[in-house]
Amino acid sequence: MSKDLLTREAARLSDRIVALRRAVHAEPEIGLHNPKTRDKIRAALAHLPLEWREGPSTTGLMATLKGGAGDGGCVLLRGDTDALPMPEETGLDFASTIPGVMHACGHDTHVAMLAGAAEILAGQADKLKGEVRFMFQPGEEGHHGARFMLDDGLLGGEGFDRPLPDAAFALHIMPNAPHGVIGGRAGPLMAAADELRITVTGRGGHASMPHDTVDPVPVACEIVMAIQTMVARRFSVFDPVVVTIAKVEAGSAHNVIPDAAKLTGTMRTLSAENRARLKDELPRMVAGIAGAHGLTGEVTILEGFPVTVCDPRAVAFGEGVARDLFGQEAFRRLPDPIMGAEDFAYVLEKVPGAMFFLGVAPEGADWAHCCGIHSTRMMVDESVLPRGSAFLAGLAQGWLARGFS
Repeated sequence: MSKDLLTREAARLSDRIVALRRAVHAEPEIGLHNPKTRDKIRAALAHLPLEWREGPSTTGLMATLKGGAGDGGCVLLRGDTDALPMPEETGLDFASTIPGVMHACGHDTHVAMLAGAAEILAGQADKLKGEVRFMFQPGEEGHHGARFMLDDGLLGGEGFDRPLPDAAFALHIMPNAPHGVIGGRAGPLMAAADELRITVTGRGGHASMPHDTVDPVPVACEIVMAIQTMVARRFSVFDPVVVTIAKVEAGSAHNVIPDAAKLTGTMRTLSAENRARLKDELPRMVAGIAGAHGLTGEVTILEGFPVTVCDPRAVAFGEGVARDLFGQEAFRRLPDPIMGAEDFAYVLEKVPGAMFFLGVAPEGADWAHCCGIHSTRMMVDESVLPRGSAFLAGLAQGWLARGFS
């Protein structure tokens, strides 16, 4: 399929892509089970020659398009389906009808762009060698949906009835990035994210007599500052670590020293080595500081997503596809990783590939000051969505034709 045909087909499907996006946006769902969204996807693509699979753990869908030009490799394209537990304040005609739930991370657009890519590729299936798998994945917002779909065998792999794909790609919109520009980088793209919980336990009492208590509050404060010192002085600036204590809980009244203080935060790392090191060193430091003051300090780390690492070959390949389809200015190499997290990382741990970003700020807008993802007022210029579908289809078509070369 020529580049002109890809973009023409995407433009022809524009109304359908936007309509699916709006339908999903109006009825957002959270977590691992998004049945309304699943049914919308199935209905929108019911006329295509796709083989559908579902697993027991989620409402995730895997749709496979078999090429008609003989045997070849297998490439996976992924779009996530779930929303966030937050209100919407956009004022859109198709705004969320579910109180306290909003598609504020663009997953509605990811569904629509992936569905558009499936339409484009299905129209040329007889010319494709190999197969394309379309992964519609719930539970990206902290629920490990990609890991569940892998465990259910929907992507294939050892012990299942088909092998893993040979390559995998995902596209994520970015509302505060230039209109229509695609970005990516080789190596770490997004951080590992783990939740940190610390409990400092002492002995409470009357606030006027602190000498009769073992006050956990100043010790908890000391631990907060010690964490920042540890990050700044124990970890190299060339392999970044971010530890943020975002919630402090202690006490019930102005004149009562509590028995315990609780700290909650996030740990972000860009290497498996620093991630493991933090998990080892933080409990030792917390216990040591608390113990020095006669208190106990306990640390619980809730494991989140791993580092999202993009294969250099896949990034170079995607850069070529973007520039071939849309011109030299259509692609930008990101100079630095983003410290947010993404559970497509689970797929990229097993399959070489890459995630890319697509700028969806209005053309000519002051894009740097547009509301970003996870904002109650996050907006998308829908005219960019067909470009996303064409890019995804181009990735699949190009990879089946020539691999990463």
